[in-house]
Amino acid sequence: MLEKLSANLARAALTAQGAIAEAALRQAERPAALQPDPFHVAPALTDVMGRLASQPDRMVRAQADLFQQYLELWQSAARRAGGEAVEPVVRPDKGDKRFNDPDWAENPVFDVIKQSYLLTSNWLNSLVSQVQDVDPIAKRRVEFFMKMLTDAFSPSNFLVSNPAALREAMQTQGASLLKGMENFADDLTRGGGQLAISQTDYQMFKIGENVATAPGKVVFQNEVLQLLQFNPTTEQVHEIPLLIFPPWINKFYILDLRPENSMIRWLADQGFTVFVASWVNPDVEMAAKTFEDYMLEGIYAATDAVMAQAGVDRVNTVGYCIGGTLLSSTLAHMAAKNDKRIASATFFAAQQDFAEAGDLLLFTNDDWLSDLEKQMDAAGGVLSGQAMAETFNSLRANDLIWSFFVNNYLMGKEPKPFDLLFWNSDQTRMPKALHMFYLRKFYGENALSKGELVLDNVKLDLGAVKTPVYVQSSKEDHIAPARSVYRGARLFGGPVTFTLAGSGHIAGVINAPVANKYQHWTNTDLPASVEQWMEGASETAGSWWPHWATWLREKSGGLVPARDPANGKFKPIEDAPGSYVKVKS
Repeated sequence: MLEKLSANLARAALTAQGAIAEAALRQAERPAALQPDPFHVAPALTDVMGRLASQPDRMVRAQADLFQQYLELWQSAARRAGGEAVEPVVRPDKGDKRFNDPDWAENPVFDVIKQSYLLTSNWLNSLVSQVQDVDPIAKRRVEFFMKMLTDAFSPSNFLVSNPAALREAMQTQGASLLKGMENFADDLTRGGGQLAISQTDYQMFKIGENVATAPGKVVFQNEVLQLLQFNPTTEQVHEIPLLIFPPWINKFYILDLRPENSMIRWLADQGFTVFVASWVNPDVEMAAKTFEDYMLEGIYAATDAVMAQAGVDRVNTVGYCIGGTLLSSTLAHMAAKNDKRIASATFFAAQQDFAEAGDLLLFTNDDWLSDLEKQMDAAGGVLSGQAMAETFNSLRANDLIWSFFVNNYLMGKEPKPFDLLFWNSDQTRMPKALHMFYLRKFYGENALSKGELVLDNVKLDLGAVKTPVYVQSSKEDHIAPARSVYRGARLFGGPVTFTLAGSGHIAGVINAPVANKYQHWTNTDLPASVEQWMEGASETAGSWWPHWATWLREKSGGLVPARDPANGKFKPIEDAPGSYVKVKS
């Protein structure tokens, strides 16, 4: 056993060294990628630490408090060593899965390691969060960085301090570590010298075969999108069709992962004619495409095509995330031109007012945007899908980075097949002109909410939008926080229905009624703040979809014979899900 363990450890070390050496050579060819401060946190960190240094009495109190907590931990450990049953000095937060292995609690050594880490990390994060008289954005940037740092130094992320990984290594005579380093090397190769941690078994999923399987046709396409019309499942449908604009940062099939949780199939079952925009995965030839182009060639062109295909003069629309930001901008553009083609608009986790946007706001200072622009220029004018994935993964590092780091590399296991994580990894590229405009005008300047955004020579005013609006937000959304979404809801000039769902940016939206999960809150009033709205809200168990469907039916006209995508004005181009969605970054 010892000989086999030694041999596997040696082979694992050689595999890791070889992979790191190859990655270093690749990175040496791209010196611009070697950024010592990629989050540009140093100036903010200097401000916060300078403020702390100017309050020596506070630092002394904080250090004394930390020492007192450690004293309690040492006393607790000594009492436990003497056979006494003791309560932990500190416990992991609810939902923290890093310390689920029984040895973290049952083994006294690992229990002390765990509690020591939690005491220190909680102390550091609390120290920063309590700093006053510094720029709020600088403080948030340091808080975010400190959380990333303390998460990275969790003892669960290191072999010698992770009981599950050590146990696996001993039980397999080191084979788990060898396999882990092979996984590490494979992920470095897949990332072209950058670590692209596998989150699922990508070979298990095929678009159009076991994800994105709702039947339908591509009935229209141009440079920026394919328009999908899905088969009806009822003999009659509502007269006004529904057109969904998902985010172009991801692929549309989050709405159609599996038959049992497919929003597209569910909407068809409710008697709606469903159209969905499948955005292009742009290459360098589309680097100059603008936000305005996506409005004109996207929403305007798609609504024209849907009205022609269905033989109607109005459509109902949905905008998800950034697709909703584009849709709301277009509604303001249409209002200025007295264009009433959109009968209603629904927004899933979409922001119009970015004053209280989520942690992505921290990535939009001038230095970071300058680096991003250089990165896109070096890639020919597009932002890689991998760069987008890394940004979003960093917002939930424990769930989307470190859990897989431990599973894949320390434990030597293959990631489990999971359709949602397959979709999450299937990122698209971003055209430079479009993406920089979005980051600067919305996150940087908050121009839409201020009435300062100009598209197609039209100054946009959301107050002029009288279209009925349904706004969905999610309680635990870290990308489009409920408070931010609510601020945007109050900007529209027409009737607004606001709903708050349980869970986050994805699970809060994609929550089929059959799952009987989470809950949602409704309130017909729209007071000054989301906190006031919650005081008068009613909670209902389960999905918010039925509540929305009731609202949508009232905006969708009477019943007409079901529409076959093959028999509309346009000759079908190809079967759903189309070809645009299959283009990999």
